[in-house]
Amino acid sequence: MTLGSSHQQSPEYIMDVYKLTSLVSEHDAKKAGAEVVKQTDNAPLSGLLYPILQTLDEEYLKVDAQFGGLDQRKLFTAAKDWLPRLGYKERAHLMNPMVPGISGGKMSSSDPDSKIDLLDPPEIVTKKIRKAVAAPKVVEGNGIIAFVEYVLMPAAALMKNREFRVERDRDGLEPLVYTSVAQLHDDYRNDVLTPQLLKPAVAKGLNDLLAPIQAAYQNSSEWQEIALKAYPPPAKKEKKVKDRGSKYPGQREKEIAHHPKKDSGE
Repeated sequence: MTLGSSHQQSPEYIMDVYKLTSLVSEHDAKKAGAEVVKQTDNAPLSGLLYPILQTLDEEYLKVDAQFGGLDQRKLFTAAKDWLPRLGYKERAHLMNPMVPGISGGKMSSSDPDSKIDLLDPPEIVTKKIRKAVAAPKVVEGNGIIAFVEYVLMPAAALMKNREFRVERDRDGLEPLVYTSVAQLHDDYRNDVLTPQLLKPAVAKGLNDLLAPIQAAYQNSSEWQEIALKAYPPPAKKEKKVKDRGSKYPGQREKEIAHHPKKDSGE
């Protein structure tokens, strides 16, 4: 694990930030961050610096390649142009399609219900998939179908069995077996494959895929230690005792009851 502060506070890094700010225009900085930085009419300066900082991280982390989603493509294009201007080598960039979140919209690390974590236990995976947004007959933006297309079927292909099976026991019908995503899309659009049939199959497929990963995690104290350092549990909030002051209801009666003169009979 490498902390950004291990290089981002160095004089060399900061000087390179200054150099790139003199070489990169406002237009190009906005364009590079268009898909990952929030765009507003009065955006903070940090939004312009973000693409520059990510570009320099390639050099200071000494990477050969950077991996990201398709939403990073403008940043990657900028990095290929900007780093050579400072005399640094151009890096390779790998991209994969963006999988929609299962709660609707974009998958986000800050929204646990929009994604499936590698260490989510089976009951959590099943619950998330059951609650997931999956409009009938709608393929576009459907996070459940995306999991089949980009996770389950490619994983099955690596295991030499490229198929996705949907059981229909409760209806007394034969299972639906898919060997191509196009076939699955067609059945979903035509309501042959419904969300009620698809979700249990996806939950089972994900849990089967995650089981050996989670078993390896449970058997590795080193992995558990690294995971704890990378994702520390949130600090428990201390319960604050409310300061009621000296004028809250009932306080006056207590003061009179314990008044020295009253106690002495004066």
